[in-house]
Amino acid sequence: MQWRKGKRVAIVGGGPGGISTALAFLKKGFDVKVFERQAEPKALGGAVLLSVPVLAVLQDYGISLDNFGSHTTVAFKNNKGKMRADLPFNPIVEKAFNIKGWHYGVLRSSAFAKMLALVPEDIIQSNHSFSHYEENANSVVVHFSGGESVEADILVGADGINSKVSTQAFGDPGLFHIGLRIWLAWCDPIDGIEPNTGVISHSHKYQASYFPMLHDGKPGYEWWIVEPQKEHAPKPADVKKHVQNILKDFADPLPRFPDATDFDSQIFCWDVYNRPSLSSWSKGRVVCVGDAVHPVSPYAAYGMGMAIEDGYFLAKFLEGKDLSAVTEINNGFTRYEQERVKYVNHNVEFARKMGNIFHHQPYPLAKIRDFIYDHTPILNYMIKKDYLSEQEAMCMSMSELHVKQAG
Repeated sequence: MQWRKGKRVAIVGGGPGGISTALAFLKKGFDVKVFERQAEPKALGGAVLLSVPVLAVLQDYGISLDNFGSHTTVAFKNNKGKMRADLPFNPIVEKAFNIKGWHYGVLRSSAFAKMLALVPEDIIQSNHSFSHYEENANSVVVHFSGGESVEADILVGADGINSKVSTQAFGDPGLFHIGLRIWLAWCDPIDGIEPNTGVISHSHKYQASYFPMLHDGKPGYEWWIVEPQKEHAPKPADVKKHVQNILKDFADPLPRFPDATDFDSQIFCWDVYNRPSLSSWSKGRVVCVGDAVHPVSPYAAYGMGMAIEDGYFLAKFLEGKDLSAVTEINNGFTRYEQERVKYVNHNVEFARKMGNIFHHQPYPLAKIRDFIYDHTPILNYMIKKDYLSEQEAMCMSMSELHVKQAG
């Protein structure tokens, strides 16, 4: 493994964002080391939805999309099954990437394993817990809690929502609880569900949703519940009974999912935290990706995807640059931030806004909200304007990943 001055990229954090960053820089000819505090990198959580731009990036890294995930048409409904909005496929985007659909469901660990399989031996340095960094005119020295250190040209913080790299660079992140708790589960196939169809549904208080997915090529379903909950609220003693009680008021097939799920190994729970949006993700020779600078509510269905995209774009804008020259680094970081910061902040803030709309309205306003969404196209308009249109625009800008059409 080479470690050439001007090409040295040190990455703290071996999650999806850090591994995507490593793959992207290796592909551009840089020397890369990933420092992971655990004995081995792991993708936490259950299933995940990945959208077309993320799939295009993974395909560019060398991951085959054959049997990777299940393409899905998305419907937004109320808890009784009444249609409120849909998320149509864009045929222009489909043709540009030669990828059918928009969202693909896949087990997070399965997708991450395919990414890890592309990382050359000795790139990932396990059991390295980041302590702090020291920056000088010609390099950045990264220190670890065991007393080791490494000199690099740039440092990439990909160490998650409690990022120590981000905290040193930008100060206290100001994390705040957004009043939501997620139950995310997956299970084997269930009879009687329309294929390639996912549903996001809301009652006056809860969101309950399901999507088809693939795990190592085998079909199944991911399903989840978003519930309003105070920070540090105790978890129920009987989780299955708790989620069954929530789902009993939802249309079929949602009440059937708990019985098809192993509650010892196929469900994860976490409280959702955000941070105030940053206007810059870099400082000197240090830059961050993913949750280290933009943790996102699940209403975006885009956390892992945005982290993967970050790594791709960061390497794209540093390609061919001499990383020993801070002026070249700053130029690349500036272009990266111009491409990503406003776009990502919009998605993060829209997701938080949707969470507030659906889970934190007092009962009279919630009834009015539901009446409007049930009888007008306003939800359809909001989703397409504030979520889909910007992602589609980004897709069309990624021309280097477009498939050349014959003739």
